Amino acid sequence: MDRPLETQARRFYDGGPPDGQPDPTSPPLIVLERTLDMSVEEFRMGRRLGYRDRELGQLLVPVDPTTFTTDLTSVPSIFLWLVPRTGRHLPAALLHDGLVRGAFTAAPGVRIDRERADLVFRAAMADTGTGLIRRWLMWTAVTLGTFFQDTRSPWSAAERLRWRVTAIATVLVVAGLGVLATLDLFDVTVPLVGGVPWMGDRPWWVELLTGALGAIVIPVVIGLVGWGRFRAAGMILGVALALLLHITVALALLTGVYQVAERLVTRATTP
Repeated sequence: MDRPLETQARRFYDGGPPDGQPDPTSPPLIVLERTLDMSVEEFRMGRRLGYRDRELGQLLVPVDPTTFTTDLTSVPSIFLWLVPRTGRHLPAALLHDGLVRGAFTAAPGVRIDRERADLVFRAAMADTGTGLIRRWLMWTAVTLGTFFQDTRSPWSAAERLRWRVTAIATVLVVAGLGVLATLDLFDVTVPLVGGVPWMGDRPWWVELLTGALGAIVIPVVIGLVGWGRFRAAGMILGVALALLLHITVALALLTGVYQVAERLVTRATTP
């Protein structure tokens, strides 16, 4: 991981109204107006947001606040308990939205692809005072988005495929081992596979400890060996998936039950 960044809140400042000038001496003023499309929760920005990057200099987002829309922090609903849509990280999230969509102004000659935008996002979160764990989790999430959604990066097709395959393989391996470890904890043997060797037939509390240790060590090794310059993202993805697997499955099931119940009730009460 990179060296710790010192929080410098004054790097964010008021970018001014659409037809005005930025004011680097004033704190950022975030004015959001919800769009009228009730099926999608998006907002327009009433003022631009300014940010003074450590390497790129002044960045202003968006170019035109009247046409730019944002969903704030893009987070699946089952993870809102971990990363809310608003909070300290909001200015950095708005900045990232503008950068990845090309809706920004910068010094002449400055080019920002999505990989670079993700790094700016991580540094900007530090400047908002976002906690260390949360900002690295969020950087990992947007990095995965870059793997699967970006079409403007300078990567070759082969390189893009490499990162996608690496991410998918990591998820499958860690999730699969997590399921086997859970079954092993309850002494359920999978035919032809058995359990996982680091748990074995031991007292339950020993298996729980060795299982938790495996949930950390194995993803770290996978990240170091297979993820190249994105090794930090690989390690964080693997460890987060391993430790949050059961919580995520439980929340997904509860969310599914709620959505089915909501549809049934709506259908029953609609004339």
